[in-house]
Amino acid sequence: MDTMSDLFKRFEQLNEIGASLSSEREIGRLLENILLAAKAITHADGGTLYRISEDQKSLRFEIVRTDSLNIAYGGTSGEPISAKFKDLPLYREDGQENNSLIAAYSAIHARTVNIADAYTAEGFDFSGTRKFDQVTGYRSQSFLTVPMKNHENEIIGVLQLINAIDPDSGAVHEFSNADQRLAESLASQAAVALTNRLLVKQLEDLFEAFITLINLAIDEKSPYTGGHCQRVPSLTMMLAEAAVATTEGSLASFSMNDRDRYELKIAGLLHDCGKVTTPVHVVDKATKLQTIFDRIQMIDTRFEVLRRDAELTMLRAVMAGADRASSEQDWQEKMRAIDADRAFLRRVNIGGEAMKPEDQEHVRQISKNYRWVNSEAGVETDFLTENEVENLTIRAGTLTQSERETINYHIVATIKMLESLPWPKHLKHVPEYAGGHHERMDGKGYPKGLKRDEMSVQARIMGIADIFEALTAHDRPYKHAMKISEALRILGNFSNNGHVDPDLYDVFVKQKVYLQYAMNYLDPAQIDEPDVPQE
Repeated sequence: MDTMSDLFKRFEQLNEIGASLSSEREIGRLLENILLAAKAITHADGGTLYRISEDQKSLRFEIVRTDSLNIAYGGTSGEPISAKFKDLPLYREDGQENNSLIAAYSAIHARTVNIADAYTAEGFDFSGTRKFDQVTGYRSQSFLTVPMKNHENEIIGVLQLINAIDPDSGAVHEFSNADQRLAESLASQAAVALTNRLLVKQLEDLFEAFITLINLAIDEKSPYTGGHCQRVPSLTMMLAEAAVATTEGSLASFSMNDRDRYELKIAGLLHDCGKVTTPVHVVDKATKLQTIFDRIQMIDTRFEVLRRDAELTMLRAVMAGADRASSEQDWQEKMRAIDADRAFLRRVNIGGEAMKPEDQEHVRQISKNYRWVNSEAGVETDFLTENEVENLTIRAGTLTQSERETINYHIVATIKMLESLPWPKHLKHVPEYAGGHHERMDGKGYPKGLKRDEMSVQARIMGIADIFEALTAHDRPYKHAMKISEALRILGNFSNNGHVDPDLYDVFVKQKVYLQYAMNYLDPAQIDEPDVPQE
């Protein structure tokens, strides 16, 4: 009755193990749980879990445990396994099956092997086991080696257990038939769980590869946004982890599990996917007059025409009898004025933080003061077109209002693209997280004009990450890369005026998330000591 009771107890344990294995997402922990579960239900002192290599030619050590020797490699042990154990070849150099190794034999023939005592067993090479025992003082005795088959009846791994221990006496004995059946049942369940997890991982990898493909397309369109698509997700996760670690204030209850982290990561990678719809000449507009090319060159040509016409006018006047010295002086004054105005237009074409009203008026005066004949139409026109005046009088930056609206539309496109996808349950918030990084806490953002309480913490986190990355980016053609202190000063003002979440800004500063990011992504010259309170 005690034996039956123990068997029923272990069957119940097996059912619980099967349920727990199906819920584990991380491959390393899953493999570790499989081995630990097998050891537990068979009362084994030690064990090893192998996986078949991708080329199907060897067994790779994944997890190794021996309780009595305190040996633990792989999994959550923190001890890497690759440097300790070499792969077991399934075939010899002559191509024959490597049947001398018990684990290889089990994998090749898909059979369970139950050895009562390795020292007396025949047909297998236990020389390596004996050497191990000599070095450690251990006595390897009973072995239970079970192949792991997937749903297609393919061997994907081998589960090997060593030294069955009597729970009462502590003596080592042979693995029983019940132990073998339980281990085989567990190996079957574990193979299904592992296969499912690997399939999910492959789908996740494929999905992330498509995301990378989108970002690569954006990068190919513009070298000034591809880095942004990679840096923002990284900074987003840094700030999110800092928010999780917060124990005070409104963020004290904020938490994330592994699924939440993956969801936020995907949202970060896709937060600017709508930029595939943005015209490249707008994204890359490095100067005010740039379209497919910088139109300042056309204006330079017009100035050269003005210089030529002024010189011809002077020469004709001299030939007609005008005073040469006076005519040349007038001509030189015109040249100086033309050159000064050309230099002025070239300077304002670069763009900047703010253009003075008097400089804007000067652009308009240049357009009216100079006249030139359009050679195609043969009509005398203003020196600058209306579009050129509009662009050259942009107050800040290089974009006109319509171009800013074109740029801003990328977030609308992002939301449309993401909301059109059939997201699984654990990724259903991706459109909201990715689509909210241009909203403001005071409701003055876009595209939906959401306020702080209408946004998730994750969307607010991404908003800060997006801004700080943009301020410190060193690959933008229209701005300089700010130092940490300058970027934090601007971000601090945004925190005070309702642009970004003040609580998250405090976390960003106090936990020095900005410094963690800077050490990975910024030039050393950008890293300075910010003048902000840090506790």
